[in-house]
Amino acid sequence: MIEITMISTGEEVLLGDITDTNAAWLSRYLFEQGLTMTRRVTVGDHCERLAKEIESCSLNSDIVIVNGGLGPTSDDLTAVAAAMAANVGLEQSDHWVAEMKAKYEKLNREMPAANLKQAMLPEGAELIDNPVGTACGFAIKLNRSWIFFTPGVPSEFKIMVKDQILPRLQAKYPANQSLHCFRLFTYGLSESSISDAFQHLTLPQGYEIGYRSSLPFIEVKLFAPEQGNTALTLLAEMETLLGDNIVGKQVGLIDNLASMLIQHNKKLAIVEQSTGGFVVNWLNQQPALSEYVVSASVQNTVVDTKTDMDALVKAASDQLQRLSLIPNSQIGLFSGALHDGAVTVGLITDEEKWIQHVQFKRVYSHDDQRWVIATVLLDMLRRYLQGVAIFGHYESLNRLFENHSLKLMNLQKR
Repeated sequence: MIEITMISTGEEVLLGDITDTNAAWLSRYLFEQGLTMTRRVTVGDHCERLAKEIESCSLNSDIVIVNGGLGPTSDDLTAVAAAMAANVGLEQSDHWVAEMKAKYEKLNREMPAANLKQAMLPEGAELIDNPVGTACGFAIKLNRSWIFFTPGVPSEFKIMVKDQILPRLQAKYPANQSLHCFRLFTYGLSESSISDAFQHLTLPQGYEIGYRSSLPFIEVKLFAPEQGNTALTLLAEMETLLGDNIVGKQVGLIDNLASMLIQHNKKLAIVEQSTGGFVVNWLNQQPALSEYVVSASVQNTVVDTKTDMDALVKAASDQLQRLSLIPNSQIGLFSGALHDGAVTVGLITDEEKWIQHVQFKRVYSHDDQRWVIATVLLDMLRRYLQGVAIFGHYESLNRLFENHSLKLMNLQKR
């Protein structure tokens, strides 16, 4: 097995001021290429500590990827630490100086003298091109390892990994086979219940199932060494077990909704109370959805403590009826006020109306409550467009009331 280690650098990463998204991305990306990361380390902006970590990793790993610390400022110490670990000096790359100057000339700017630091590389290092920024990468051979040094800016880092580092790894380790990743995005099920549902699945050699939980969704991933009949048969079994709790295949809920709304050519009218604009803002993250929202409003409604569920459901029904009269809309969505940990949500079309009153089973933060309610509402929309049961199974919620009715009057919209 190839031993791959990643070293992330920087006080801001070590102290948690920023999330190390590069490490998460690299781990996932390499896995999909058939290369599994075996260890991750984070080191602050301390030259000697970083040098010792580089040397230590070079004794125990086949590949080491060091991320960050290649900028022009005083706390960017990675090149110096690399030279210290390799017991060599630094030398200027005239080629990279020329590249940096050319980048600045395109911007009609003169290159600051501080940027010359970015062309100082350990003696004998192999330069790795950075087509986006001014921090070149480089590679050195130390002990048993090939060590690759990359900038911390995510856009630069990812391009260099894909275009520069991965081809080198594939050439060095040709026996490793990349994996196909099939993604199923779910809502309403817990990781444990999904795991229980999958317990009788038989995974062939080289196949693996992974999970990623990000409120309110759980992404289920099938990694397969090839995209043949075995993988597709296994994927079909998984889809059957997950049922209509799948909100998207290969794409998430919003991208799936965009595709379906375009296909069905349905326009939306939305009124939000408890979600405070989360629904329409979420929809507008997908540019293709913007033109499908013809009306959206946010209402700040204070609910009397004596208000009962029947009154809330009646208010939701009245709101939905008004939504059905908005010109040029075919679907109305409503999220009611949150009261005693419960909320009424509903969907209406020209012919039918669905209302449910659901209650949280656990305590959520204010924003998380909004995410969950918005997801329930958009899941109703997804289910309607998909032609499956509108009232889904949600393990984190109790459904206190549900109603599906035909509209008594098919009023012509003004």
